[in-house]
Amino acid sequence: MKTKPYRLHLTSSRDLKTPYEAVRAGFVALALEKNRRATPFVAEARALKAAASRAKTPTDLFAIQELQPALLTAAGVSDKAANHLDESDKREAIDGLIKNFLEPAGAGFVEELVFRFLLTRGDTLGGSMRNVGGFMAQKKLTRSIIAHLKLAGKPCQWLHSQTNAWVSLPEDDADIELHLRGLSWMSPNGPRTLRYNLTVPFFRNNVDLSLFDCRAGDLTKDTRKNPRAYLALGELKGGIDPAGADEHWKTARTALDRIRKAFATHGHKPHTFFIGAAIEPKMASEIWTLLKLGVIENAANLTDEGQIASITRWLCSL
Repeated sequence: MKTKPYRLHLTSSRDLKTPYEAVRAGFVALALEKNRRATPFVAEARALKAAASRAKTPTDLFAIQELQPALLTAAGVSDKAANHLDESDKREAIDGLIKNFLEPAGAGFVEELVFRFLLTRGDTLGGSMRNVGGFMAQKKLTRSIIAHLKLAGKPCQWLHSQTNAWVSLPEDDADIELHLRGLSWMSPNGPRTLRYNLTVPFFRNNVDLSLFDCRAGDLTKDTRKNPRAYLALGELKGGIDPAGADEHWKTARTALDRIRKAFATHGHKPHTFFIGAAIEPKMASEIWTLLKLGVIENAANLTDEGQIASITRWLCSL
């Protein structure tokens, strides 16, 4: 009998549980990522302080044209909100900043300006950090797939998130996963294209990972409407906090159930899998049961390099 794919890296539910050391390392990685994302804001704040220091009084700031966007930010207006304001609204917001906060600060108005600027930028950073676990999980899996394909000598293409164009993977692919939305390669069984965070048209739900039985150039809207074009679908949960682990698993399990039922109505059963960073003992037991019953075909703990390498090999061999 052929060995089930999960049996190549799992012997029991205990193997799925996230150890304390991995949780600790995950929190450190989150802190480092937050610092990486904050770096541009800190640089902007330093530039703002240098430019604003030319003003003798808070009202002099109005005359420094290049500071107007930063003044608007310091007034608490986000970049997105600024797009919906006319010039009089912007002027009113900046005027309120000066009268209510900068003038009362006296000689320290520049420091107050920088402080207010960083408050708004901090909110922006907080928003971007909400799904940082998912972003980091995608990065890790992407790097594992690229490494596997390179070691196997298989060329691949990647989808750039900003240009939305498929291009060949360059020799120097450092940090490419920061801007990647998909990968495409040739497996022994034919062309394969992996896309992250796609909505499956016939059940209108977003799926973290969708592997298609086609070339990148053939992945059209019509292809996505064809159930038989889907080779594998999976849920990827990168949150490392044990307190949120159960909620992440409930979301993933519901998504996997919907996938199974939606494809069953079309007479098709694609491969399904789950990859998670924070897996508690109860979750691990549930996942193990689903694996043994064949409800899902594979699973791995994102914090375990061996498990990720194994599930990567499986994905690339489909």
